[in-house]
Amino acid sequence: MKRSILFAAGAIALACASQAAVAGPTLDAVKKKGFVQCGLTDGVSGFSATNSKGEWEGMDADICRAVAAAVFGDPTKFKGTALSTQQRFTALQSGEVDVLLRTVTLTQTRDTSLGLSAVAASFYDGQGILVNKKLGVKSAKELNGATVCVQPGTTTELNLADWFRSNNIEFKPVVIDKVTEVVRAFESGRCDAFTDDASQLAAVRATQVANPDDYEILPERFSKEPLGPMVRQGDENWLGIVRWTLFALMEAEEYGITQKNVDEMLKSNNPNISRILGVTPGAGKNMGLDEKWAYNAIKAVGNYSEIFERNVGKDSKLGLQRGTNALWSQGGAMYPWPIR
Repeated sequence: MKRSILFAAGAIALACASQAAVAGPTLDAVKKKGFVQCGLTDGVSGFSATNSKGEWEGMDADICRAVAAAVFGDPTKFKGTALSTQQRFTALQSGEVDVLLRTVTLTQTRDTSLGLSAVAASFYDGQGILVNKKLGVKSAKELNGATVCVQPGTTTELNLADWFRSNNIEFKPVVIDKVTEVVRAFESGRCDAFTDDASQLAAVRATQVANPDDYEILPERFSKEPLGPMVRQGDENWLGIVRWTLFALMEAEEYGITQKNVDEMLKSNNPNISRILGVTPGAGKNMGLDEKWAYNAIKAVGNYSEIFERNVGKDSKLGLQRGTNALWSQGGAMYPWPIR
């Protein structure tokens, strides 16, 4: 499926919507306190991490800024809460955060049994294994008897056990909660290998170990990992705001709308661009937002491609290729989420 089909469907949905949404409890609470509270992870370069000034950086942080811009017209009206894998779902369920953007894999179980709703996939990934080259292995199938560092309470932990069991390979998990502590344990030799989403392993190798060239990611991918935001169930208005903000960033790329040219694009004769940017009204009213909600989001952080390249792509330390993100090569949001 080509991207144009996916995004055209989104444009049609925006065009056909005709009834103004009633503001939900989350939007009311967010407006009352004056900011969007986002659950992030502090330590995954390219996705969400704080810099030396304590400022949030990364794809997930930028999506949070986009939501704040859509709601308030101001991308600075967001606050990040650093959450561990053990804390993240409880924090969203309890209302401590308004949206969870902590490199969360969207799965059937999480979308149906936790009182949470998956918004949409913002990045497609797959689980891999990082090893020190001196270990002398070229495949995960050569890791029989190895110790493997992994975070608890994650799909990563489950996938690891499933893959090794299905291949009749023995291993010993070394379970550590915080990403930074996992990296230190791995680098010190406490475990032979470190497993996580391949993009996060690339971030670790590029930014968190002393000698990046000493490490390599093995070729196997144990799973499909569609990463994306989650919100609480029962508030369709807020779900729609976060979902359509993300889709607006994607559609902006489709139509060539960038952070730099968005003002010029307000003059476009393309009816889809006019709807996206609020020149033709309706989309904002449908969600209880200003008609310039998408314009404000794009103006704040750029389109999806700009966010990708700046944080994890060619303009970043990670240097990930766009083709490695199955969002663009296997059908976008139609690519199925894992039933687990």
